Amino acid sequence: MATIYCCRECGANLNLVAAHLYPPDFYFEAGNKNSLSFSIVDSAKFRFEKEDKIRPFFETLNYWGIQRKRTKIICNSCGKLVGHIYDDGPPLTDSIGQFGFGPSQVVPRNPRYRFKNKALTVNSQT
Repeated sequence: MATIYCCRECGANLNLVAAHLYPPDFYFEAGNKNSLSFSIVDSAKFRFEKEDKIRPFFETLNYWGIQRKRTKIICNSCGKLVGHIYDDGPPLTDSIGQFGFGPSQVVPRNPRYRFKNKALTVNSQT
């Protein structure tokens, strides 16, 4: 039985493959609440727009950075925002990180394609 992920707004098949889905308990620095994260997507189905926000460090108590960089994932069919790309996936190398302190942002990481649950519909096909 195959799972088909579609855009909730227009119903277009987004060609997201369940085999490329990260486990729900996988830890990411940017979180994974109310979303599905994939390691690979079909770039023909999406448009990508860079987003760079600079905010004051005192905005919230649990704010995770002064400068936030991410990329918007937008459905090609209807233009609706369906998720974001983060650079907090698994490390690209087996390096122990800068100064041997373990993986950090200095170690190059795989992109993670994070889709909002409310932007997707899940259909099962037999």
